[in-house]
Amino acid sequence: MKDIVLSVLILLVFSMVPETLQAQFKWPGNAKAAVCFTYDDGLDCHLDVAVPQLDEFDFKGTFYATGNSQSLYKRMDDWRQIVSNGHELGNHTLFHPCDAQRLDWVKPEYDLNNYTMDRLMSELQAANSLLKAIDGKEQRTYAYTCGDFIAGGEDFSGKIQPLFRAARGAGEISESMDGYNIYNTPSWMVEDNSAAEMIAFAETARERGIVAVFMFHSVGGGYLNVDADEHRKLLEYFDQHRDDYYIGTFLEVMEYIRGNQ
Repeated sequence: MKDIVLSVLILLVFSMVPETLQAQFKWPGNAKAAVCFTYDDGLDCHLDVAVPQLDEFDFKGTFYATGNSQSLYKRMDDWRQIVSNGHELGNHTLFHPCDAQRLDWVKPEYDLNNYTMDRLMSELQAANSLLKAIDGKEQRTYAYTCGDFIAGGEDFSGKIQPLFRAARGAGEISESMDGYNIYNTPSWMVEDNSAAEMIAFAETARERGIVAVFMFHSVGGGYLNVDADEHRKLLEYFDQHRDDYYIGTFLEVMEYIRGNQ
């Protein structure tokens, strides 16, 4: 009888613990949360602005380049060099197809609704081959273009797993690491946000003990832009709070989650 009462008391006490504490994930070095800096579309500003700022603080980013990126074509040696310096080059498809029913700027030939699964998988494999020719790496992560994971009416987030170690999606920040899906992770698309707003996002992740994935496009001028000074202020914040955050490439952080879920 005493054992039963004790068990009930333990369950009652545990139920009173906040859910975020129950699901607390153990990060390396006793960090309270994890952070990934990701950059989409393979732009010159990534090489000219984002990478130098990341390197200044010895942070590593993940750069999702499309196969038809003009920067990738014209500055291939520069892209190869940043990978040698520890940054990650990720797959963002060959032609950046998206859902044209949701986004009116998408050309019909690159409308995911018109894609077959064979076409999509062939293009993803071709993009992997292109990236391997640049950096020599076989392990790759993927970023869903426009956050879309439906092609021809079919969810392909499960089908890509043989090609990639993980995949970055979009959507609201997680409440906890419980059931975290490394093949469709939430991320926040930054657009004209201040450093204070970006820091608040990171601090929400710290409170919940989860991973904060930043999705950047242009840095220092361009579409879906973040001001270069605001980007640098964000990195300064993380430099001042290194003990609180485990910061790595998307591949590094997702591999850690894979091994410790």
